[in-house]
Amino acid sequence: MQLINRLHFNNLRGDLLGGLTAAIVALPLALAFGVSSGAGAITGLYGAIFVGFFAALFGGTPSQITGPTGPMTVIMATVFSTLIAKNPDVGVEMAFTVVMLGGLFQILFGILQLGKYIVLIPYAVISGFMSGIGIIIIFIQIGPFLGHRGSASVVESVSKIPDFLSNLNPAAAALGIITLIILFLTPRRVSSVIPSPLLALLIGTLISVFFLEDSNLILIGEIPTGLPKPQLPVFTFEQLNTMLVNGLMLGALGSIDSLLTSLVADNITRTNHDSDRELIGQGIGNIMSGLFGGLPGAGATMRTVVNVHAGGRTALSGIFHSVILLITLLWAGKLTEVIPQTILAGILLKVGIDIIDWGFLKRAHKLSLKAAGIMYSVLLLTVFVDLVTAVAVGVFMANLLTVKRLSDLQLDEVKAIVEPHNEAPLSDEEKQLLEKAKGRLLLLHLVGPMSFGAAKAISKQMGMVEQYDILILDLSNVSYLGITMSLALENMVQEASRKRSEVFFVVASAEIHARLKNLNIWNILVSQNLVATRIEALQRALVLLAES
Repeated sequence: MQLINRLHFNNLRGDLLGGLTAAIVALPLALAFGVSSGAGAITGLYGAIFVGFFAALFGGTPSQITGPTGPMTVIMATVFSTLIAKNPDVGVEMAFTVVMLGGLFQILFGILQLGKYIVLIPYAVISGFMSGIGIIIIFIQIGPFLGHRGSASVVESVSKIPDFLSNLNPAAAALGIITLIILFLTPRRVSSVIPSPLLALLIGTLISVFFLEDSNLILIGEIPTGLPKPQLPVFTFEQLNTMLVNGLMLGALGSIDSLLTSLVADNITRTNHDSDRELIGQGIGNIMSGLFGGLPGAGATMRTVVNVHAGGRTALSGIFHSVILLITLLWAGKLTEVIPQTILAGILLKVGIDIIDWGFLKRAHKLSLKAAGIMYSVLLLTVFVDLVTAVAVGVFMANLLTVKRLSDLQLDEVKAIVEPHNEAPLSDEEKQLLEKAKGRLLLLHLVGPMSFGAAKAISKQMGMVEQYDILILDLSNVSYLGITMSLALENMVQEASRKRSEVFFVVASAEIHARLKNLNIWNILVSQNLVATRIEALQRALVLLAES
């Protein structure tokens, strides 16, 4: 695997234009996410610069733009508030250490080649936690939208809504509403020239500067200029477990978010990304961001789509995006200090609304009540408990239902055949041979993958074995034989052996043959009891029946 992403200059103009457009979209979002996290607007800008640059340089999705996202910011807001409350002196440094831990986990995921598995989370779970995150963003932005200080706690934000409404700042509320109007109603031909978030930021800020100077608006405030100094990781043994859990949460969520965006980029550009390499690139980016006091980031769908539509195709577009943001920080940082927080809250309200999976919410109950139940459970757990619990419970529920469904299907594929009826999956010759056995032979016909779900069917047939002189276990159409199923067959053969019943195995697959060879019953199965076809098994069984 080469270290650097696929860099070339064949699309320099398109990459430069794509990077510029993505940076214009990213600027207001980065500032908004920084303020929402509780760490300050500058942390969002640092995150967009550092994660965006290094993820583009080392990642596996050439056209992807990386930066702070809603889901990652929601987690970081909780991390900041929790660690600062318990460790006032070093809580901020510990929070950025969590960002670095998240990056380390992502690198580990990539090294272990887990990329192909991370995106296998059921859609109902993804829909539930993304919608839950959208709702969280909306709740925690209500206060800033109405002119108050925000909170990272959903419960606290909801409980304060009556106070926010009774003591709202009219100027802030009006400015927030103007922001939403611009975001929702800007014509597409205008937003293609200047993105609606930037347009809302410019218009709203100009209105506040020239017409609302004495309205007690909460502003972003002073933003440092220049490059930040690196800060080494800070740990305390008391909080180490919490930090590791939060780091794992950031790493897992960032990986899911990024790889889903990679799939979107693949669909638009007709290319194929490298999942494991993308995780390593994202991890390096988040380590660098945490090292320099920036928010964690992930592949950002909207910014990636904007980049591709503007002509970005290679990793240079992501690098240009970060460099342009860096230039903005160095030369125009002072201009952002007068931006009212209500404008950023309006931008994030739109982000929260867009994150909610309205399409699935509307029709989930029509598609599947079980999927709808999983989705709503994950949504509620995300909002009122935490994301790790929500995803863990959602994946467990979804997998449990899937296993139950697969088990039911496997049960249907285990057929006990004694008489040559029409439904029996046998040829005419095989039916004639079975008829000659006159009910003294039991044929168990198995089809497809046989995992622990099918072992139940074998257990049900156990009591039938003693009623027959010969048992034929037909595995000729079995594609996979799980451990639990193998042991169930072993028990059945041992039971038949105790009852003096003869056992034949019909095996066509070398893999199934090898699995049987590793069982304790191998010494019971003499060579003539392992055959390749049902006809051969039936013929040998009839010879034994004739001799007895």
